[in-house]
Amino acid sequence: MTSLNRRRSIKAAALAGLLATAGAGTAYAYWSAAGGGSGSAAAGTMQAVTVDALVASDSPKTTLYPGGSADVVLRLTNPNPYPVQVYGVTANGPAAPDAAHPGCTTTGVRFTGPAAPLSPATYVAANSSALITLPGAATMDTTSLAACQGATFSVPVTAEVRK
Repeated sequence: MTSLNRRRSIKAAALAGLLATAGAGTAYAYWSAAGGGSGSAAAGTMQAVTVDALVASDSPKTTLYPGGSADVVLRLTNPNPYPVQVYGVTANGPAAPDAAHPGCTTTGVRFTGPAAPLSPATYVAANSSALITLPGAATMDTTSLAACQGATFSVPVTAEVRK
């Protein structure tokens, strides 16, 4: 082999080795590269679901009388962009008669709501309101005064809702 060919062979071998080493280094860097940084997210806050008194079109189907029970009808309004489950409803103070019955000082009315969770499961759709009827949830004992006849009672309650 001539010296010119030998030099070319050595240069070619050196170049091939250099390219192989450079390629391996690039491959290693590609597979072992790591990055760092930060991200963030914010959790939304559930808006309060409200319980409103009945309006004229929400009339209950049963009425109270001493020794009896009646349905409690609730209008729940959900301002959230997702549906909520009405998990439970509990009393939140004494029942009060309407203003037209000022002599009804002893109402005898009690809220005896259902156990949580409500069964069947009850939901209020996103950005809407719904009527919920709790069968037999109001009772009137025999201590109620005659002045309570014909009264409509406000029964303060707290509704527990869950997403």
